Amino acid sequence: MVNEDIRAREVRLIGPDGEQIGIVPLKEALRIAEEKNLDLVNIAPTAKPPVCRIMDYGKFRYEQSKKEKEARKNQKVINTKEIRLSPTIEENDFQTKLRNAIKFLKAGNKVKVTIRFRGREITHQNIGENVLNRLAKEVEEISVIERKPKLEGRSMVMILAPK
Repeated sequence: MVNEDIRAREVRLIGPDGEQIGIVPLKEALRIAEEKNLDLVNIAPTAKPPVCRIMDYGKFRYEQSKKEKEARKNQKVINTKEIRLSPTIEENDFQTKLRNAIKFLKAGNKVKVTIRFRGREITHQNIGENVLNRLAKEVEEISVIERKPKLEGRSMVMILAPK
């Protein structure tokens, strides 16, 4: 709430330099702000009496939006990439999938490794778990296991995160 939008009889006033002016009637606070060509901004409306500060509200909003923009710019978005394997994967296929996993991890992405069991393969879950553990061991110097291999329906899932 700014200037005339403030609805209180008296307010605790803080000056433009941060010094405490004290509890003053609202009209007096508006007059002081007007004399200094600044705005009266309600910064703590729930306090008794409400706390208001004299500041340049337009400049304050501009700097606030600038800070938010800078924070969004410095944010790192982490995507999850998925690699699908089968329990009976051949060596060359495994090496290809391993290279992709390494590429994703070095790019800063998480990797979700899924083994899909088809037909009767589900009875030999230990083979699928061995494949996942082998992949985790190959990339252990650049990643950490965020979620250990776990069976979900007909798939076994493991999630790797970059170090």
